[in-house]
Amino acid sequence: MAIQDIYPTALRLLGRPVLVVGGGPVAARRAKGLLDAGARVTVVAPLASPALSELADAGLLTWEPRPYRTSDVDGAWFVQTATGDSAVDARVSADAEAQRIWCVNASDHEASAAWTPAVAVVDDVKIAVNAGGDPRRAMALRDAVATALETGDLPLRRHRAVHSASGGSVALVGGGPGDAGLITVRGRRLLGQADVVVSDRLGPRELLSELAPDVRVIEVGKTPGHHPVPQSEINSILVAEAQQGHRVVRLKGGDPYVLGRGGEEAEFCRQHGVEVEVVSGVTSAISVPAAAGIPVTHRGLAKGFSVVTGHEELSEVPARADHTIVLLMGVGQLRDSAASLARAGLPADTPVGIVENGYLPNQRVTIGRLGTIADQAEAAGVANPAVIVIGDVVRVSPFAPPHFKTADYSTTTPNSPRTTKTRILTP
Repeated sequence: MAIQDIYPTALRLLGRPVLVVGGGPVAARRAKGLLDAGARVTVVAPLASPALSELADAGLLTWEPRPYRTSDVDGAWFVQTATGDSAVDARVSADAEAQRIWCVNASDHEASAAWTPAVAVVDDVKIAVNAGGDPRRAMALRDAVATALETGDLPLRRHRAVHSASGGSVALVGGGPGDAGLITVRGRRLLGQADVVVSDRLGPRELLSELAPDVRVIEVGKTPGHHPVPQSEINSILVAEAQQGHRVVRLKGGDPYVLGRGGEEAEFCRQHGVEVEVVSGVTSAISVPAAAGIPVTHRGLAKGFSVVTGHEELSEVPARADHTIVLLMGVGQLRDSAASLARAGLPADTPVGIVENGYLPNQRVTIGRLGTIADQAEAAGVANPAVIVIGDVVRVSPFAPPHFKTADYSTTTPNSPRTTKTRILTP
């Protein structure tokens, strides 16, 4: 049988009688699949495998413990042979053919009237692959397609509206620090299913260009001191779009629950009866320093760390070089933050690292000391988005050479995470 002679279709067997002839592992797998489709399954076989016996004992199918009879195909909508005996399978196939009943002959795919594809289910999509009668090839292709759907590399979005009493939904997706490769698999998948994307200024912006043309993108990005769309309006947008039956993705940079407004957005959605899912992201507080080779903890240097914004009071943070302080979006308040930490007792020669545009091609690393970092950052034109790391862990960075222990050392380093060559510029 040539592949062009196959007409792909899908059978709805809910409540319909089907026959499985055979009692081994293959028959058990086929019977299980037919039960999953809602069919009324009868198995005919002198002996049954433990898996089939369990299904029969549970009342999920009927087992006739005897050899096959021609009359067994009477009234069946579909027949599956799996006896392991080609002569018996051929007889069953011929009897089904005589009654114009579709039959899968497991012993001879060339003579079989129907083929059973390799099947996988992703969301509400069922993938069925035939590969010229080669089951291993079909399974490999099925798995590859399923993985591509799971990861968002293939579109899983619905194009016909699904009417649901609960309406649409909202997913708060942490997109990571900006590189498209750092969004989670779950986040990428939900983004591919979205009807509406409510997007921040930060995060994996390049993924927006991959959305279908009819996906609406609502920009609500904020910059320090400039919030064109207030948080209350963002909350209302999420609920209003979901109540129209849309799948809404709130795409945020970093992690929505780390110094973001994700908790408020989730609470507002639940208060208004909107289903909400939170997908944690790779937080920039940890990942961006790592892009510059700076761990937030390191044996012998720091056992703990605090994450705050540059807009917050730092008096409660441990002022010790062995306790790492991570400031998010703190460039504008860097001078005040450094002075506050100095007043709290943090030495002026405490190492400080600033990573701008972490993981992006224009990433830049500036390393200096607490007492002079504000002047150094101003002279270098350091700007948000940036993560500031304060503490001895900065010494671990490959951009901090051994003589960094001298108090007057400072450096600004252009760097791309996609290259291995870097330049250190010392004023």
